[in-house]
Amino acid sequence: MAAALPFGLDAISFAASAALLATLRDPRRRRAPGEHPSTRRGRERDQQPPMRAAIAEGLRWLARHRLLRTLALLLALNTFCWQLGNVSLILLATQKLGLDAPGYGLLLAAAALGSLLGGLVGAAVIERAGPLPALVAALLTNAAAFVGIALSPNAVVLGALLAVTGFVTTLWNLVTVGLRQEIVPSGLLGRVNSVYRMLGWGLMPLGALAGGLVAHGLGVRAPYLVAGGLRGVVLLVAVPVLVSAMRGLRRAPVD
Repeated sequence: MAAALPFGLDAISFAASAALLATLRDPRRRRAPGEHPSTRRGRERDQQPPMRAAIAEGLRWLARHRLLRTLALLLALNTFCWQLGNVSLILLATQKLGLDAPGYGLLLAAAALGSLLGGLVGAAVIERAGPLPALVAALLTNAAAFVGIALSPNAVVLGALLAVTGFVTTLWNLVTVGLRQEIVPSGLLGRVNSVYRMLGWGLMPLGALAGGLVAHGLGVRAPYLVAGGLRGVVLLVAVPVLVSAMRGLRRAPVD
């Protein structure tokens, strides 16, 4: 219909989300009887640490926790690899596999459907398999899927592999977000989450740059191949640490 229309619809969805969030009430923000709103706002500001101190506190807590520290580093390396491969997806789909614009949209829809399916059945899969096996299986499947994407002979195979990556990425999110919510003290959850995501997503621009350089030098299939190999190596290094840290978490006393 129009090249700009998807961006406009996305903007509307963000505005609707903001409007819904604005209707929420925080019970902690109730003011004392007779307290002026400006007094309450001043009291809340006094209770909040400076931003730099809050970031430092979250970073220190995360650095001391072996499991979440490992997961944050894994996220950083995997998002680097995801962006390394994904930057050339449109060229792979259109130049090598002959997809037109509607076909490319269907390709992205396949990835989204995989993510949706992961959201619907992921909790049951994790409950049956266990968090650690689900986590390792998700990482291993993603590494193998990236290699498969690089070697895709046609758009059907490529779409199926993108759906697989969407599914297992949702599994990863379910496990890791659940672990953070379970482990991090409630008073520090926002600070630790912000630092975790800063570390986890901070390498994505470098991944895009690396993917462009690899595609330029070795062809549009090469970024996914390189990214899949890197993800496999990272997983081999991380698995012993994850196993040890998860066992230590199970042995830790419950508050």
